[in-house]
Amino acid sequence: MSRRLPFRYLEPVFFSGLLDDPVLSVYVRPLGRGILMDCGRIHHLAKRVLKSTSALFITHAHMDHFMGIDTFLRTLHVSPRTTDIYGPPGLADKMGAKLSGYDWNLAEPYWGSFRVHEVFAHRIATTLFSGPDGFARHCPAEQARRDRVLYSNRFLQVEAETCDHRIPSLIYRISELPSFQVDDGRIEAAGLVKGEWLRILRRLFAHGGMEGEAVTVLHRRGDEVVEERAEDAARLYGSIRGERPGASIGYVTDIGFSDENLEKLTALLKGVTLLVCECSFLEADRDKARVSSHLCTGDVNFLVEMLRPAFFLPMHLSKSYIHTWERLYEELEAPPGVTLLRLPKLVTPRPLLPCEVPKAKGSP
Repeated sequence: MSRRLPFRYLEPVFFSGLLDDPVLSVYVRPLGRGILMDCGRIHHLAKRVLKSTSALFITHAHMDHFMGIDTFLRTLHVSPRTTDIYGPPGLADKMGAKLSGYDWNLAEPYWGSFRVHEVFAHRIATTLFSGPDGFARHCPAEQARRDRVLYSNRFLQVEAETCDHRIPSLIYRISELPSFQVDDGRIEAAGLVKGEWLRILRRLFAHGGMEGEAVTVLHRRGDEVVEERAEDAARLYGSIRGERPGASIGYVTDIGFSDENLEKLTALLKGVTLLVCECSFLEADRDKARVSSHLCTGDVNFLVEMLRPAFFLPMHLSKSYIHTWERLYEELEAPPGVTLLRLPKLVTPRPLLPCEVPKAKGSP
């Protein structure tokens, strides 16, 4: 995705080719950290990409979306922080099985932990695997789901819906939270003059402390500019705030084409800035898509027309098209105002052959 996308804080990078296991990184520039969507084959990701991950979001635990969890654990288990992992019901048992398959007798007090959140329709069950305790499993805690939001920080929030893939499969929306922005016209209309007070207001916004805070502003009174006290920074900001909405990403993979799934897709993803969506089969293989609970090109064309993203990135094409993969782009139809982004066939390095391995010194 080399084309400039209209994100203020977020930097999405799709670390896969069209035929690779899907993995999307969303880096949050002001934090120097990010989130990861799915965890299939990820051995080609740089260690610093994995180490900067604050949260991992799994759609479902089929191998091509979950097999890289061992690489993920291997990289992060010695980092002195807790990493959040979100996914469908049953994920805690699968994580427990992965972790219990290794010996942790040399665990150190500084090791990191993994907090697994299983997303149910009306609740979230959270299980902690504690690194200093050799990743012992702690009893889960539960909390009610009041809305679709699973995770947030100062710059983004992640929402989810559960779709059907013959098993629960989560779809996600990653949205930039409102940034500090002012409207020059509203500042002028209010008789205000820009100055240090705007930097103070920005700082209060960044720290979430605007309510009830007084700010000394510059006000134009005739030919003079005078200092005046605004008693509530939140009210002041509301009167001069700009209205540019934050950008968003929709992440959809491994769902069937059904009325129920379409309803959930529309409710969560209508009007996203960037839609990253599976397109596993060509139109001629629609029956295969139905049997396997995937999407074909005709289905995806319908979704894009319905959701109208600004940008659309198709991915996760079946490897059965390894010699005909470019036909995908011939069958996809981007409506007016939608930019179709293209991937190379493969990004992950191919396996080495014996003849390509450097010989050890001293060998004939």
